[in-house]
Amino acid sequence: MSSNKNALIRYKTLDKCLKNKYRKYTLEDLIDECSEALFEYEGKESFVSRRTVQLDLQNMRSEKFGYEAPIEVYERKYYRYSDPDYSIHNISVNESDLKAMNNAIQILKQFKDFSMFKEMNGVIQKLEDSIHATSHKSIIHLDKNEQLKGLEHIDILYESILSKKVLRIRYKSFTAREANSFTVHPQLLKEYNNRWFLICVYKGKMYNLALDRMEHIEQEEKTEYIDRNLDGDEYFKDIVGVTVSETMKPRYVVFFVDSSNAPYVKTKPFHTSQEIVSETDKGTVFRICVQINYELERLLLGFGECLIVHHPKKLRMRMEEKFREGFNNYKNLNLESED
Repeated sequence: MSSNKNALIRYKTLDKCLKNKYRKYTLEDLIDECSEALFEYEGKESFVSRRTVQLDLQNMRSEKFGYEAPIEVYERKYYRYSDPDYSIHNISVNESDLKAMNNAIQILKQFKDFSMFKEMNGVIQKLEDSIHATSHKSIIHLDKNEQLKGLEHIDILYESILSKKVLRIRYKSFTAREANSFTVHPQLLKEYNNRWFLICVYKGKMYNLALDRMEHIEQEEKTEYIDRNLDGDEYFKDIVGVTVSETMKPRYVVFFVDSSNAPYVKTKPFHTSQEIVSETDKGTVFRICVQINYELERLLLGFGECLIVHHPKKLRMRMEEKFREGFNNYKNLNLESED
């Protein structure tokens, strides 16, 4: 059992003893009660030291966990609450606390239909009931889409990453005619642009698989799991999006944004490495250091005529070609009727 769980059991036990009006508890009695409570939970003999219980009482008295319990020693050896109505489970909160908790509940409620948070529905309802949360529309609205395909897979993927289980996934990419099965070692879940991806090891290399292209998932119990021990912040630090190359080095990408859109790019940087190179009345030249991938190209293209890539040359030429093809598409478009 974790030390945190042990501490919670001890605090709960001490609280029960200290508010008991019909029995006197010495420090030794409290030690025995805590040891017995741990034995009941763990199913094995567990001895709590004198030092541990003294520290627990000290923590309960302090502001450390927000208890500030009124614990007193009377007749020089017995412990109790000086306030007979006190309990660590009845901590008072002020109006500001209630507002903060209510705001948090409104945000949590936006996840209620998300598969991973379905079990939170009861918890959220209990929170609303306990703090008498007001029923009003949320002021903060998160960008989400519960109708996205693939969200039903998140539970098994999350649990498999947590328990380090190998998966066999039937997957059909947008370019494939038929679905194929892959045995993968799941490492991370990543959301980008309102779409979810599984970062996994396949045949020794890293891949990202879109959840909306997964048709079936099952665990491979007989295959030994490969753990890359990935840190998401470190793994994605040199990219925009989800596509990471294990061999490509990050490069400086220099681009110009006109004056009407530059404030947007300043306040919402394309990447953490973003910096301003120069600035005039016509616009701003920015620089980022990233791997050049599909998601970066899509981001740059999204600004249309308001953004010009200066460097690297290969990326600039590819952007030119994309705009040329787009122009030709419009130029050659034949509509049966015009508005």
